[in-house]
Amino acid sequence: MKHIAITGGIGSGKSFVCKKLGDYGIEVYDCDSAAKRLWAADENLRRQLTEIVGNDVYINNVLQKRVLAQYLLRSDDNKLTIDNLIHPAVARDFLRSGLTWLESAILFDSGFDKRVRFDLKVCVSAPLETRLERVTRRDGISRDKALEWIGRQWSQDKVESLSDFVVLNDGKRDLDSQVRQLIALATKQGEER
Repeated sequence: MKHIAITGGIGSGKSFVCKKLGDYGIEVYDCDSAAKRLWAADENLRRQLTEIVGNDVYINNVLQKRVLAQYLLRSDDNKLTIDNLIHPAVARDFLRSGLTWLESAILFDSGFDKRVRFDLKVCVSAPLETRLERVTRRDGISRDKALEWIGRQWSQDKVESLSDFVVLNDGKRDLDSQVRQLIALATKQGEER
């Protein structure tokens, strides 16, 4: 079974590209949604997270994002500890899902690309100004805050260099033709295996 990963920085429009894939009948596994679901549903994960972060990380079995965020921001070691807890669980869940397409904002910087063998890695890319406009409008935050968020992620150039295919989602180029080209490439790769 071939596996295709879609990644891209905040505001690049990777979720929009994944919705476009849905128009072609392709269901894409969303790592962010899966992580939220697993934090809520997996008793083992909840127990381990409580042992690491503390009893106040869940109230009435509901993950307290603020408490988790405070823990994550305290140190890189804390972030690594949590990543090493959730990423293997998400990878296992993806492989069991039967889906072949996956969306992950932090595919490379999290090392997720080492947990699952992907036959095709796709970067959705957009100019910085376009990304800033999308993020400030979508999240109702300042331009400076959006720049800060973008600055915390790997550079778009670096992600593109590690990818096999780049979709330019700049609002000018025809996105549908790029998505069709991606599907054709993924289909060809699948036939070669």
